[in-house]
Amino acid sequence: MNVLFLIDRLELKYFEFNNLVTNFWLIRELLRSNLNVYITTIDYLALISGVAYAHCCNTYEENGDIFFNKAPELKKIEDFKLVMFRPDPPVDIDYINATYIFDFVDRNKTVILNDPRSIRDFNEKLHTLKFLNLMPENIVTSSKSDIINFLNVHDEIVLKPLNGCFGSGVMTLKKGDKNTAAIINTMTRNQKQLIMVQKYIPQARFGDKRVLFLGDEVLDVCVSKLPSNDDFKFNEHCDSNIVKAELTKEEKENFIPVAKELNKSGLPMAGLDVIDGKIIEINVTSPCYFIKEINNHFGCCLEKKIASFILSKICSKVGI
Repeated sequence: MNVLFLIDRLELKYFEFNNLVTNFWLIRELLRSNLNVYITTIDYLALISGVAYAHCCNTYEENGDIFFNKAPELKKIEDFKLVMFRPDPPVDIDYINATYIFDFVDRNKTVILNDPRSIRDFNEKLHTLKFLNLMPENIVTSSKSDIINFLNVHDEIVLKPLNGCFGSGVMTLKKGDKNTAAIINTMTRNQKQLIMVQKYIPQARFGDKRVLFLGDEVLDVCVSKLPSNDDFKFNEHCDSNIVKAELTKEEKENFIPVAKELNKSGLPMAGLDVIDGKIIEINVTSPCYFIKEINNHFGCCLEKKIASFILSKICSKVGI
């Protein structure tokens, strides 16, 4: 059975030996399950006479690491039973155009996780508002006066671009800061670009928790991502910044409806970023499952559970 992973361009550059990324573990586990796994990136997709294709390279395992043959092959996407759609944001025009390619793929022939249509319709910052009762107070706006009013009420706020990733462009702002106008103008491109503005949660100094979904299930294993020494947020994927965390009973109960809603919407694989029980972001584009760290902290093999889930989706949808 053939499987295609659509990965990020940067990940392709550092593909081999890169066990920090989720795709490394999933590709290796699927290879060990005797599947033929290929990789591609969004710039290697094509439509030929209305048929979706990918220039892709097959992968293989050697001594516990994964490699790929450098000579790409042109393959019809419907010849793959599964596509793992996992390019990283920003969700720019190239990203959106890539999702359109998959509108030409028959979902009865090919399972796609997560569904590109669903990703296209779900903004990781903005659509968190579907679960407003589980979020810190917030507004989405490009108005300087709206943001200043929000700042005056809450004293300290977080400003986020709507289409970034890995904390890119995220800033904090305290009431009375002399750079207030400059920061707001920069973030909103002089009041022309919508941004997410959230009340700052003081517990953020202890990091945010990554809560993981597989279908309707909220996984019990999770990690906390600690802020870097020179930043207020996590922005460096290294062992010292990722520590074992505990999912409380209340959090699990609160997040099960979120998992079910996302799964129903074509987003069965997702990760919440949570501070003090509040969702600050929902990752659906290429959610990192922190498999290396979770395996080390919990003595498990998370990649096996995820691979089993993926294979169950194939079996139920395309009848293998």
